[in-house]
Amino acid sequence: MPKQQKKTVTGRVLHDPVKDKLRPMFPLDLSKCRSVDELVRAMGNTAFTGRQIGDAADIVEMMARDKDCFVVMTLSGALTVAKMGLVFCDLIESGVVNAIVSTGALMAHGLVEATGLSHFRYNPAMDDKELFEAGYNRVYDSLEPETNLDHVEDVMDAILNNWDAEEVVCSWKLHRKIGEYLHKGFPGRGILKSAYEHNVPVFVPAFSDSELGIDFALHKIARQDAKRPLLRFDPFEDFEKFAGTMLATKKMGLFTIGGGVPRNWSQQFGVYAELLARRGYRKIPLKRYNYGVRICPEPVHWGGLSGSTYTEAVSWGKFVPPEEGGRFAEVFDDATVALPLIVGAVLERIGYYKRENCK
Repeated sequence: MPKQQKKTVTGRVLHDPVKDKLRPMFPLDLSKCRSVDELVRAMGNTAFTGRQIGDAADIVEMMARDKDCFVVMTLSGALTVAKMGLVFCDLIESGVVNAIVSTGALMAHGLVEATGLSHFRYNPAMDDKELFEAGYNRVYDSLEPETNLDHVEDVMDAILNNWDAEEVVCSWKLHRKIGEYLHKGFPGRGILKSAYEHNVPVFVPAFSDSELGIDFALHKIARQDAKRPLLRFDPFEDFEKFAGTMLATKKMGLFTIGGGVPRNWSQQFGVYAELLARRGYRKIPLKRYNYGVRICPEPVHWGGLSGSTYTEAVSWGKFVPPEEGGRFAEVFDDATVALPLIVGAVLERIGYYKRENCK
């Protein structure tokens, strides 16, 4: 029998942390860190955001190694302008990510990069009025030349001009066509090219809120002027494709960068599946995400969608609760800092960098 701990004069019972099975922390010794993975593992034994990064890497690794888990990555923010595009390519090409839900802007800026064009550092000597007049669109501390977006329209027109007017357009079909176009005509890497080559669907639920959406609207005007049959865009083709894909999975994981529409659209599949059963449309079990990792600096107390926690999502039936095996990690940090660390560590762990096809 273990010795009974005694109360002190102040009424406290001083426990032994080893017997309570508490996990110790350790100083970060950079002299022992010779790789990204070693650094991230060491950070996981510290505190604050460093520990969050270490914990997140552990759960992304679990998702990557779980052969029954279908992983959805959701993306928002200007991450392709911020040069995170090849990180996403690595996640696709390594097989860690099986589907993407994104903002349209992120895909448009990624298309710029995939066709060999560049973004540039913002020069504070130019104010925003001067930038507009010079044809430079500012994204915080970076610039997207307007000529880049003219090039994107050329790509879109090349694809849409050959689109069968009898076939309904939706975002995943259109992005697959763009990926095929890049695969055939461009040597460099890009998200949509990698997604096409690895059969990873890319969904953009708010498609009209993007450069590609504007290009689709302009193409419609061109068709009207030329008296050609109009193309019909149906967002529910995306919804049904995504729902059908997720219903066929054994387990589901979510790797979220940022928040907004991509995050909620992918999470609400759990609500949809529950309503299918509860309202009598289908006889199916609950379908909830088993894993979740989120990188987003938005705090909870503003009450916004991007700050909502995984525990809040449990109440909606979107995630398996922790007491039933759900595993989550949330990193309150800039994705350009946390994402390369987490992904770099996980890809090291699963041996991706040793493979012959790793470019």
